[in-house]
Amino acid sequence: MATSGSVGATVGNGLDWLKWLITVALLALGVFGNWYYQDESLLMRVIGLIGVAAVAIGIALQTQRGAAIWTLLKEARGEIRRVVWPTRDETLQTTVIVLALVLVFALILWMLDSALSWFVSSVIG
Repeated sequence: MATSGSVGATVGNGLDWLKWLITVALLALGVFGNWYYQDESLLMRVIGLIGVAAVAIGIALQTQRGAAIWTLLKEARGEIRRVVWPTRDETLQTTVIVLALVLVFALILWMLDSALSWFVSSVIG
């Protein structure tokens, strides 16, 4: 029975290392190709890089770890959709409260600094 962790990773597909090797090789080939064809049109190089990256991602998603990452991304997207975002008015009210408190504490610290400065000046002479 496969468990999570390193044991589960070794029980998975034995060709995952080959798929990752191909993915890294494709990405390296894309970087090298971008450099080698630097005199060509930028649009063509970008299209080529996007194509190579898409193939590399497609291969990476066929691995056990790639599938786990894809599942994590889908679940994260679902969580973001469930977040209750504050309205514009709530955001504005919270911002005003924070700014007011910062101003109040700045004034308190200024008064303490002035009082301590006056005290030290009077003691030192």
